[in-house]
Amino acid sequence: MSVERIEHPLGIVELRLSRPEKKNALTQAMYGQLVELLSAAAEDSDTHVVLLSGAGEAFCAGNDIADFLNGASDPTQLQIIVQFLHTLVDFPKPLLAAVQGDAVGIGTTLLLHCDLVVAADSLKCQMPFVRLGLVPEGGSSLLITQRLGQRQAFELLIEGRPFGAEQAMQVGLANQIVATAELATAALARATAIATLPPEAVRLSKRLLKEKQREELHRVIDTEATLFAKRLSSAEAQAAFKAFLQG
Repeated sequence: MSVERIEHPLGIVELRLSRPEKKNALTQAMYGQLVELLSAAAEDSDTHVVLLSGAGEAFCAGNDIADFLNGASDPTQLQIIVQFLHTLVDFPKPLLAAVQGDAVGIGTTLLLHCDLVVAADSLKCQMPFVRLGLVPEGGSSLLITQRLGQRQAFELLIEGRPFGAEQAMQVGLANQIVATAELATAALARATAIATLPPEAVRLSKRLLKEKQREELHRVIDTEATLFAKRLSSAEAQAAFKAFLQG
């Protein structure tokens, strides 16, 4: 499996992207695994916190382009990605992430849905959707604009400017920066601290924090996904993918 499930004390479950040779680029199968594992964690009364992480030097280099293009003509293949995003929005328990190295595309936008993110000082984020002839996804067109305003959101989502750990803190994508060697320990410490809190009070409080715009976020994700799917067959996107694969 390319997503490992690791159990820690106090009901902490770590879901680790384990495809380090590809910088943990996500395949259709991995999306399916994540949906299944997150759904099971949501229902499991013994699971109190979920921690997302990536094996190796990178957190997640986005979609595996070759795998993505192989399934792009099949609407059911794209649906699993959208289902994953909706699963993140609705996940009822604390969702943490430990991130390092490259976090590209959905490797960055999924952090918008985490409740707490510990970043290594090696973190390099980028959302190069427009560079690939596509549009933003994962609710980023709403959430990034809310955080930064339209002009700074334009820099990150349309110009696709890369940014490191310090700017990730500034834009609200990270809560803490640590040395790369300390990332696993620091993230598990934050997860442990949350896992010791009264679990029902934590879940209810998270719902209060997120409920106000949950339905709006679901709508934005669907709108983005519709445009994203149309853009996949555009001449711009096809040329960008071809250049990427040849490069």
